[in-house]
Order: sequence, then structure tokens, then C-alpha cells
Amino acid sequence: SNPFEVKVNKQKFNILGRKTKNDVGLPGVSRSKAIKKRTQTLLKEYKEKEKSNVFKDKRFGEYNTKISPEEKMIKRFTLERQQNFGKNNIYNLNEDEELTHYGQSLAEIEKLNDIVDSDSDTEERGTLSAELTAAHFGGGGGLLRKKGSSGQEGEAEEKPKSRKELIEELIAKSKQEKQERQTQRESALELTEKLDNDWKEIQTLMVRKTPKSEKKDKEEKPKPDEYDMIVRELGFEMKAKPSDRMKTEEELAKEEQARLQKLEADRLRRMRGIDEKEEAKKKPKHISADDLADGFILDKDDRRMLSYKDGKINTENEEEEEGGNEESNENEEEGEEEDNEHEEGSEEESAAEDEEGVDEDNHSDLESDLESEEEGTGNKEPNQESNENKSQNMEEQDLKMEAARSELPYTFAVPESYEKFKSLLTGRTIEQQLIILERIQKCNHPSLAVGNKEKLEKLFGFLLEYIGELATLDLPELKTIDRLVLPLYNLCQMFPVSASDSMKFVLRDAAHDMEEMIEVKGRATFPGLDTLIYLKITSLLFPTSDFWHPVVTPTFVYMSQLLTKCRITTLQDVVKGLFICCLFLEYVSLSRRFVPELINFLLGILHISLPKKQAQGYTVVHPFTPVGKNLELLLVSDKKDLETWQKQNLPLSIVTRLKEMSRTELNHIRLSCLALCFDLTKKCAALYESLPSFHEIMHPVRILLTQHLPVSEYPEQMREWYNSALRELENKAKHYTPLVCEKKKPEPLKQYTPKIVKVLEFGRKLGGSKKEQERKRLIHKHKREFKGAIREIRKDNQFLARLQLEEIMERDAARKRKVKELLGSLATQEGEWKAMKRKKRKN
Repeated sequence: SNPFEVKVNKQKFNILGRKTKNDVGLPGVSRSKAIKKRTQTLLKEYKEKEKSNVFKDKRFGEYNTKISPEEKMIKRFTLERQQNFGKNNIYNLNEDEELTHYGQSLAEIEKLNDIVDSDSDTEERGTLSAELTAAHFGGGGGLLRKKGSSGQEGEAEEKPKSRKELIEELIAKSKQEKQERQTQRESALELTEKLDNDWKEIQTLMVRKTPKSEKKDKEEKPKPDEYDMIVRELGFEMKAKPSDRMKTEEELAKEEQARLQKLEADRLRRMRGIDEKEEAKKKPKHISADDLADGFILDKDDRRMLSYKDGKINTENEEEEEGGNEESNENEEEGEEEDNEHEEGSEEESAAEDEEGVDEDNHSDLESDLESEEEGTGNKEPNQESNENKSQNMEEQDLKMEAARSELPYTFAVPESYEKFKSLLTGRTIEQQLIILERIQKCNHPSLAVGNKEKLEKLFGFLLEYIGELATLDLPELKTIDRLVLPLYNLCQMFPVSASDSMKFVLRDAAHDMEEMIEVKGRATFPGLDTLIYLKITSLLFPTSDFWHPVVTPTFVYMSQLLTKCRITTLQDVVKGLFICCLFLEYVSLSRRFVPELINFLLGILHISLPKKQAQGYTVVHPFTPVGKNLELLLVSDKKDLETWQKQNLPLSIVTRLKEMSRTELNHIRLSCLALCFDLTKKCAALYESLPSFHEIMHPVRILLTQHLPVSEYPEQMREWYNSALRELENKAKHYTPLVCEKKKPEPLKQYTPKIVKVLEFGRKLGGSKKEQERKRLIHKHKREFKGAIREIRKDNQFLARLQLEEIMERDAARKRKVKELLGSLATQEGEWKAMKRKKRKN
């Protein structure tokens, strides 16, 4: 009806035969419909949000359309009569259900018969006298009027009492009542005590207690059950007690240092012949503040004969005696110094010895006096016995001093140079060297002093250099080196950075020497025994399975250069090369890293054990050559040596003793090297079997083993090693599939026939097959529905926002209205108060 609420949708083109649905739109009508729909659905959900209560309509037949309204009314009436059937009072038609609040009937609560407790102890609790209520709550005016009216009726002549007099009467009355209550309470207590005493007297006459002995005879306690016994035992079991806390590394180091210092002090005392008992006697005892110092004993009589010479006191005797004492003291000191020339001493120790010497002199004086007295009496035998005892004691003391001198000191300082370190260890057994190194570490732990860490870091370098020097001797002490690896490992664990720097320095020098030799001579030789031992120690001190390590990785490179650049000219070079191969296998045992230099070197070792004319089917790489004078270095042609050979381990010390051996021993070493090569080949096969190119890597070794080696000439033990290596190589399966071209569907040849495309009507979307058209239609429909859903959600959010805003406005309006009412009531009260104030001023 309203033209402004009508929206006309114009069309660009009028198409004949097309029915238009939305020519004219009514936005107002559609908006009102949407709001109505939202109030019925969305508004209810919003109001019931965060509410768990649900109203259920339990009226009979409310939602049953099959029952007529009359039947519903009749059925409801009968149900109501059934509920009210069991009434208590059949004559009370208006009786309803009894309503309660916290278990009490509301009807009884409305009667207001609650008893109010008061602070007074009267028997009528909760009641106050009329006079008291009138005095305290009525302002006293009503009480005065009441008293005045009664006085006028009784005696018109008496004056009315003042307020003060009335209050004093009230106080007196209350005190009197309180006193009466007190007397009643005391009398009641006396009566109860009297009754209790009488009852006890009567009870003793009525009941006779049986003695405990008779009770024990009559009542035999049942024996406890096994379960009860176990439970009681568990109750008496010892509980776990808290143990002492674990000591820190610093505390342990301090305790160890104190223990070693104490042992060293005891050793020095034994070395100097000082007795513990005499030293304990010389220590001053504790003197209290109340001591009178009257417990002294005179060792000798210092009194002198008084004499005069030429009228003056004679002092020559005193000077002579003093001079004699000084000379004796000087002689004693000289003797002691001569004894202590070869010992470690200090100023304090020499002073202590001087004091001991003085004490001995004093006692010897006393003994000489006693001896002179005994000589006067004629007793000379005890003197001889005492001299014999003294000589025995001196001999025992000398033995103890010599034993103490031969002992190792318990405390050591860290040597500042390698010469001092070497002098400390040379001439000692291996056990003594280990003890010295252990005590140096314990006495100079980094936690005990500031500079100990730098000192022990130097000790690692000294020990490494000492091991290298032991290896370069004519007879290398390999057992000593083996035992010294443990303290080296402990120092490496304490200072890993300095240990790695020292080891890298040693390896850098070895690599530099090899490069210089290549530049000068054009070829390199294998390093000495000390460098080989350093390579072995590296695998013990540092992890070899890391992908990259600052010490192990350069060691890998150096060892691979040794196997490729060092020429094999002597049997000594073969032994060193095989030792490096063993080290390689030890290094890569966990990481399984492929080392091509190792396989090439083993192939070359097998090659130099063949006759010259049998090198076919494989290639030999540097440092081995297919032609040369060192080809038959491991070839053994003597049958006697082949028959007498037995498998033996090749010790590393054999490198220095090859020149002194006979021809038979050298042939046996050649065969042992060949057997070791078979063993290393077997281990390499087991290590690298998982590689895809395993068979290609081991192919030259397999050809050499199967086609060229003169196995029939070898002894039985050698054949066993050969067969085990060959079996390990041949039993490995291939882990790869051969390369094959990928299978593809053949593409047809291009044809020149025209492609016919169906021409559709204008305005419709082009498409291929029916599936594609259906898919596009569904996509278009989904997009349209998705946009509609977003539009509806946006409108729902706007509707809810309008509702929330209306609620906030209503709350604010109600709050403003209440505030206005409060302010108005306060203003009226203020006005009334001011009006009363004005009236009082006027009055």
C-alpha cells in the first residue's frame, strides 16, 4: 500500500517467455518477517543461554490432540480429588499443604513465638521487666509519669523521684537479685557434693570388687593370631633412616688433600726420628683463667754459692758455666744440622729439634746426678742395662728413619717444566709413577686453589711428551705406556679443551714433518712408534663415532694420508701399515664409515705376497706399484719355514727388533702379516656388507683371492684364515636392483582431424561433459548458499547486538531512576532535619 516500501527491480532486457519472480520487492515486509522469526527462535536461545533449568508442562493431556477439552477437564478434576483424599481433618475443607522453610512450618513461624535469649541468668529467660524497658528504651519519661500518677493516687504529699534516684534503685535491685542467685547456686553445689559422697558410701556397701589376681585366674587371655603377631612385628621394624648427603667434588678433594698432608707430616716426623709420645708431651696443655700457676717443678737447682774476691762478688763461675752451656748448645746444633743436610727441612723443624736437644740435656743432667749418687752407694748394674736399652732404641729409630726416607712423599707440587716432571718419574717403578701422578692430581685439585687448573693442564702435555719419549727408546716400555693411559684419560676428562689442544699440536707436528719429507725427498716414510701410539691414544681419549670432531677428524685425514703417501719398502713398513689398518677398523666400528684407503692398502698387501707374473684382473693404486723391486716382499718360498709356521700375534715392539732376527723368524713374521691381512679383509666385509656397492668395492680383492694366491702352498692354519675371509666375501647378497627404464603409456601420433565443439546458447556457461557441468553447477550453488549463510549470520549478530544494547540502556535507566529516588529521599530528610533545627532555635 505504501509506495515508499516497494522496491522495483529493473531489467536490462525484456525477454519473451521468461517469467520474472522478483520484479517488485517489499524490503519492509521481509525485514519484519525476519525480525519476527528471530524473536521466536534466536531470542529464546539467547535468553535460555547458560541456563540448565527447563520448564516441563506436566498438565494432563495438554499436548494430546486425541482427547477433547471436556475429557481433559474431567480427568484433571479426578486427579486433584485423589491428591486431596488423605486429609487429616475431614471437616476442614480449606486445608492445604503445609508449607515449610528450613524444616519449620511457615504457620508456626508467623506466630512469632520465638524465645529471645538474654544475658541475665534469671529463670524467666527472654523477658525484661517493665521498669527496665521503660528506663532504657522509653527515655525515662513514661516511667516518671507512671511514678508520678501512682504517687498522686497514694500520697499526694510525696514529691516525684528524679531520674538519678530511679536508676540507683534499679542498680540496687539488680545487685540484690544477682546475690540471691549466687547463694542459690552455692547451696545447690553443696547439696550435689553431699549427695555424691553419700552415693559413694552406699555403693561400697552394695558392690564388692574382685582382686586382680582372681581376675587373672578366671580370665585367660586368648593367644594372639599369627597375623596379629606379624602386624606387631612390622610395627616394631626399623624404619628407613635418612643417610648423609653426598659430598661434592670440592669437599672430597679437600678431604683427600688433608689426608695426604697428614700422612706426609707423619712420614717427615718418622724420617727425622721424632717420637709421637714425646711430641705429645711437649705440647702445652690448656691453662684456664683461674689457674694459680703453682704446679711448676724445678728441673735443677739454680742456686749458687755466694763468694767474694777482693771485696767484690765473684761472678767468674757463673760466666764459665754459661759459656759451657752455650758451647754445648752450639755443638748440638752443629750435629743436628749435619744430620739434616740430606733431608727436607724448614726453620720451624730445626727450632723444634733445638728445643728437643735442650730438653735432652736437662734430663741428662738430672740422670747424671742420680747416677753419681747411686755410684756413691755402690749400685752400677742398672746403668749398664739403661745403656743397652738406649742403644737398642737408637738402632730401631735408625731403621724407622731409613724406612721413612725410602717411602714416597704424600704431597707433591705440580712440576713447572718437563725436566722436573721427568726427574720426578725416572728411576721409579710403574706403580710408584702411578701413585705420584695420582697424588699430584689430588693435592692440586682445581677446587683447592686458583692456579691449580693451569698447572694440571700443563701436566697433561708433560705426560703426553713422557709417553712419546718412552716409545722412542731402544726397548720401548709399552707396558708402562699402557698403565699411564689411565691418568692421561682422567686429566682429559677434567680438562677436555686443553687435552684436545695438546693432541692437535702433536698431530700437526707429525703431519708437518711428513709434508716436509715429501717436499725434500719426493716420498714419505711411516712415522715412528711414538706417533703410532699417539694415534692409538686418540681413539681412547676422544669419541670416534662423531660425524665431525676437532681431534678425531684430523687424525682420520692424517691416517689416510699415511696409507696413500708412505711407500712400502721394508717389512717394518708393512707392520706399521697393518697397525694403522687395525686402528681404522677400531675408529669406524660404530659409525661404519667407509674408508677406501683401507681396502686399497689391504689389496696392495695381498699383491706383494704374490709372484711377479700373476698381477692380472685388478689394478693396484699408490703407494703400491705393479712393477718394482719390492713386489715379493711378503712372498715365502721356503717350505721348511711354511711347515714350521704357527699363528702368532704381532706386537708393536717387533718394529724395533726386525734387524736382529734370523731369516726363519722373518719368514714367520711375513706369514703372520698375511694371516692378519686375511683377518682384516674378513672384518671389512662384515663391516661394509650393508653398502649398496659392496660387491663392486670388494671385487678386486675377491679376484686376487680366488685366482692369484698360491693357497696350496700355505699351511693349514693359513688356509683356514683364507677360507673364512673368502666365505665372508662370497656369502653377501646384493642390496640393489639393476636400473630399468620407467614404464610409460605409449603416446599416440598426432592426427590432423578437426575437433568439433558444440555451440551453446548465449549466456549459458560452456562445459565439457555432463560431470563437469554438474560439478560447476554444484560449485556455483555452494558459493551462492555460502554467501547467503554469511549474510544471515551477519544479520543474526546485528539482532543480538541490538538486544544487548537495549538491555544495557534499560539497566542504566533503572539505575538512574533509583539514584534519583535516593537523592530525593535524602533531600527530604535533610529538609526535615533543617526544619526541626529551625524550630529548636525559635523555641
